[in-house]
Amino acid sequence: MDLVLITGMSGSGKSVALHALEDAGYYCVDNLPPELLESFITLQTQQKATRVAVAIDVRSGVSLPLVPLQLGTLRREGIALRSLFLDATTDALLRRYSETRRRHPLSRQDGRVDAPEQERALAQAIELERELLADLRDGADVIDTSLIRPAQLRTYIKALIGAPQRQLTLVFQSFAYKRGLPLDADFVFDVRMLPNPHYVAELRPLTGRDAPVAEWLREHDAVARMYADIEGFLQHWLDALADDHRSYVTVAIGCTGGQHRSVFLVEQLARAFGDRWAALKRHRELDTE
Repeated sequence: MDLVLITGMSGSGKSVALHALEDAGYYCVDNLPPELLESFITLQTQQKATRVAVAIDVRSGVSLPLVPLQLGTLRREGIALRSLFLDATTDALLRRYSETRRRHPLSRQDGRVDAPEQERALAQAIELERELLADLRDGADVIDTSLIRPAQLRTYIKALIGAPQRQLTLVFQSFAYKRGLPLDADFVFDVRMLPNPHYVAELRPLTGRDAPVAEWLREHDAVARMYADIEGFLQHWLDALADDHRSYVTVAIGCTGGQHRSVFLVEQLARAFGDRWAALKRHRELDTE
């Protein structure tokens, strides 16, 4: 059985992720009580289910601490388990709740609708949720949804579950510093000091995926040195990361606009490492689907 656990912050896109898995042929269950997780998996095994996805989050309340122990048990029993944690900045979550006018699950201390004086400030509820989910986040592969659209998230989810399960998967992501660091990055490389095609009129509307931009960047020794440094670092440490039973490693490369330099380097690195490792590409500022 291929089991995917979806968890994360309320408002971070868990429903979108679950729908993406459902579209990919997974049998999906939302808000499953942790007490029922092992018996549910046993039932699915008996029914010879091959793709199952379960969403568990802070709504599980006091039983939430059971989940890490249960995940360990399932892995020891031979279940191929992927744990994905969806996260977003507090500002992004505040904006989403303001737009949808939905109530955060921790916005009331005791859950009583007749006690408005006990309603928590939304920001406080979000920070409390981070604390309650910390153990689940530590053991999962994190996806930062702060600045991506639902269509992008669906694409990312499908790419992750399509990667081979029993080897290290590299995720190379370009981003713009002016829109903030990605929360899910394991390594971040700043390439803003490199020559910038933005200042070449005929290259400005293009991206790092276009041949004229790639050719222009290859003409600069600084770009080649940066690429060699990043490649050398990863070549040196990837085996150790794989030996540490890491499933995913996200390498984020940032430039000012996330359009030229970072995109070019992500494309080159994904191509170079794709021969040995499962290598995925994400361009946060460019991807539309």
